[in-house]
Amino acid sequence: MKKTTAIFLTLLFASATFAQTQPVLIPQSVYLPKDSALKNTLIASVNGFLAQTQQPNNQNTYVRPEDLLETSVLLDEIKDISGSRKFNDTNFYKGYLTNAVKLNDSTFLVQLAYIGITDGAPLVRANFTILAKKKGDKFYFNSPLKENTRGWKSELVGATTLHYKTSINNANAKDYFKMVAKYDEKLKAPNTPTEFYCCDNLHEVLQLLGVDYKSDYNGSVHNTLSGKENNTCLIVNGTFTPDFTDIDPHDTWHARLHNVVSTSIINRPVDEGTAYLYGGSWGLTWQQILDKFKAYAAANPKADWLVLYNESKNFDEKAKFPLNADFAINALLAKKIEQEKGFPAVIELLSCGKKQKNNENYFAALEHLTGISKATFNSNVWDLIKAN
Repeated sequence: MKKTTAIFLTLLFASATFAQTQPVLIPQSVYLPKDSALKNTLIASVNGFLAQTQQPNNQNTYVRPEDLLETSVLLDEIKDISGSRKFNDTNFYKGYLTNAVKLNDSTFLVQLAYIGITDGAPLVRANFTILAKKKGDKFYFNSPLKENTRGWKSELVGATTLHYKTSINNANAKDYFKMVAKYDEKLKAPNTPTEFYCCDNLHEVLQLLGVDYKSDYNGSVHNTLSGKENNTCLIVNGTFTPDFTDIDPHDTWHARLHNVVSTSIINRPVDEGTAYLYGGSWGLTWQQILDKFKAYAAANPKADWLVLYNESKNFDEKAKFPLNADFAINALLAKKIEQEKGFPAVIELLSCGKKQKNNENYFAALEHLTGISKATFNSNVWDLIKAN
């Protein structure tokens, strides 16, 4: 073991105070309030807050209602933070209170680290920064998002409040929200008030919310975190910049659909098929994808679409990005179902459940909605290709 690692472990464990009823370890180097009553209240509140992270976010009694929206997103990042699938241990990463900074008489900045040990070396899972505000006989906790964006500007676009550092591309922003409104209209999504933060990248998203580091996001440049509480949505967007450039209709469709239908029941090939149909993919329009699919069909007149569907055949192998047969077929089927039965029937197919071996749940739902069975699937797909 390297000398520096040994010193780190010695300080971390030999100096930590721990009891069975206390979820967080507290190294002696951490500066805590000298007032013992205040110190005990802070520690007890941290433990209480963390103990409730596994239940629904709106039931955490250490979060005030006015702070719930942004703190809910942070709580989602903390959930199950101690567990490790790799090491098959639900309590592999231990929680440490690494810092407690007094900002004023009632507010502390609290920092937490989750660290596991493997082969004698520390393995960091995450670091969080959380604000703790004393009220009555305990502390309440919240994400520092609002504090971190105090100097930002904001403006209202429809039901969405845009928050940004200095400027945004208003024309591009309006085009984006027109796209969102179009998708939401098709999905019959409610016009929910939304707080939308324009960030440069995922790193900024995480920092603003209070996630100083999380190994899950190692190497990720762009992503968006979101949540919904009390009929208000929060979107902290690090997928595209405040200039609203490189917006992908395909990804936007996924995001709006997932606000309406839970990802726990969505069938991915159908999800991707509807994204092809309504948003294209990889910069291609649906018509361009369809033309490529028809060209593949013409070059493979004996293709068995049931086999190709189940293997999710890439029918554009020479291209930089794949185009999948099951996605294209579902785009054709979604178009047919919407024309014949309306969009709610498309939602029904979308909601048939996660992909199973041999797609049994999918084919059961498809036969129920269209009469197309596994036995007739191949011929029906050929008919759809010829009709389009």
